Amino acid sequence: MQRLIAILVLFLSCTAAQAAATQDLQRFFNKVQRYSARFDQVTLDEAMNPIQESSGNLWIERPGKFRWNYTVPYEQIIVGDGKQVWVYDVELKQVAVRRMQGALGATPAILLSGKGALEGIFVIKDLGHQGALDWVQLTPKKNDGGFETIRIGFEKGMIRTLEMIDGFGQTTRVTLRDAKENIQISADKFSFKPPAGVDVITE
Repeated sequence: MQRLIAILVLFLSCTAAQAAATQDLQRFFNKVQRYSARFDQVTLDEAMNPIQESSGNLWIERPGKFRWNYTVPYEQIIVGDGKQVWVYDVELKQVAVRRMQGALGATPAILLSGKGALEGIFVIKDLGHQGALDWVQLTPKKNDGGFETIRIGFEKGMIRTLEMIDGFGQTTRVTLRDAKENIQISADKFSFKPPAGVDVITE
């Protein structure tokens, strides 16, 4: 009887952890309208060796507005203003711009700043509690975002880690720090005007 009770307790705790991960995902997607954080990003090869590292700050406002400021190892600014996506490489003095509609696909950008039913874009699977985080996995229903799998780790209800695996087996891991939800964000964070003298490429 004691063994049966122990098994039931373990089962219920695992089920609760899985439910918590899904609930955290839905809460973030449906309840968090504005968000800011510092981030550290690393790209790992198939053997999980780091091949590229970067860091910076991000801001998000639903629907469809975001800004990623990369400061290390070089300066790059990515702005989604709701209609277009601007990618500004400061060192190269070059700006690439494309229409937002259809450009993001099933990417982390649509997850973090999009609006609508996640179930229509991703197959969602609870992975339960691993280490200090509750994990959920999202597999795009359409292969148009560059990533085959996205894993999101939550700590006490807050997004802590995103892991994105592409078709080449490389993993991009984004760790979020100093996150703030539903704060006031200046509108100019989500607008972009190419500086004078830079090349602008429309894609």
